Amino acid sequence: MNPLLSKLQPYPFERLRRLFEGVTPNADFAPISLGIGEPKHATPDFIKEALAASMATLAAYPATAGTLALRTAFTSWLQRRYALQLDPATQVLPVNGSREGLFSLAQTVVDGSKSPAPVVVSPNPFYQIYEGAALLAGAEPYYVPSVPSRNFAVDWDSVPEAVWERTQLVFVCSPGNPTGAVMPLDEWRKLFDLSDRYGFVIAADECYSEIYFRDEPPLSGLEAAAKLGRGDFKNLIALTSLSKRSNVPGLRSGFVAGDAAIIKSFLLYRTYHGSAMSGTVAAASIAAWGDEAHVIENRAKYRAKFAAVTPLLEPVLDVRLPDASFYLWAGVPEVWAGDDESFARALYAQYNVTVLPGSYLARDTAHSANPGRGRIRMALVAETAECVEAAGRIVRFVQSGQTGRG
Repeated sequence: MNPLLSKLQPYPFERLRRLFEGVTPNADFAPISLGIGEPKHATPDFIKEALAASMATLAAYPATAGTLALRTAFTSWLQRRYALQLDPATQVLPVNGSREGLFSLAQTVVDGSKSPAPVVVSPNPFYQIYEGAALLAGAEPYYVPSVPSRNFAVDWDSVPEAVWERTQLVFVCSPGNPTGAVMPLDEWRKLFDLSDRYGFVIAADECYSEIYFRDEPPLSGLEAAAKLGRGDFKNLIALTSLSKRSNVPGLRSGFVAGDAAIIKSFLLYRTYHGSAMSGTVAAASIAAWGDEAHVIENRAKYRAKFAAVTPLLEPVLDVRLPDASFYLWAGVPEVWAGDDESFARALYAQYNVTVLPGSYLARDTAHSANPGRGRIRMALVAETAECVEAAGRIVRFVQSGQTGRG
């Protein structure tokens, strides 16, 4: 077996399952899960109709690069959303969801034969695919802490030069999971300067870009590059997906865009990887990328939901409305002494509400303590009434003062 597999850590939801083993939740309450970031709003009918109408494509092997119509759907959306002009022939590729793209991109750009081992940098807390992708590419992950007092901005200045010198890939997530923070232009400028100096690739995970709560939409890495005179997108690849934007997590559809030289190598890797998008998924994707009305409606639902839930939780938890995404990243009350696992377990036992301990989304390192410890992530993906009910239970749980740890 590949010895690198032994370096992988259990996925957060496997750890959550183990945490809840032996716990019988209070049967007086129907179960409500805020644990998994899986969209629950209805898939638009026109997307399902496009999928059903394209069944004839199942009789042919799809091209790894996708059709010109599919790639043009990507570039047309980028033009409408960010006023960017990308070449559909050389600067975009379909991927089977941003998760698959993030993982396989690391296998393409990381040279694991280097000694000492290359480094892959990611935020801390982070989406665990970044870590797994780094380890299976033969790299060492390096986790950069976020700063709560700076709206959870990643502290890039804390990374030693010796680490940057070994870095081949940097994962960024904006809007961030789990914090919801959006990177401003100055932060992108800093990261681009570091990339120019040390030669690493930037993978910008932007799957939450269409769920935001301010008037100004989140800045894309590609958009930031263009604003800073980097129209060739050197060493930059952005990844996005339809899962959150269009409520189709089961479709597994997204795309990557950016540096044409990296895209060329990525296509070569994917040709062998066997990751071509099926014609049915491509047809549904073209329809989804071409419509904004359903995205506006979806965003309005999240805005109404967060407006209803956040004020309920603010008096009892350290929480505030994020810039974007569909998560609340909350600090547990002081009585819990930073024990997010016990908080989550007791809440589940007493009120049948599932939240994810923040420490499962971050790591202790030699240079910083686990920045997720003492926090919980709540995914407000269900309908508003269910999320409001969950918030009410959390309020009663905290106000009861029962820790449930005895």
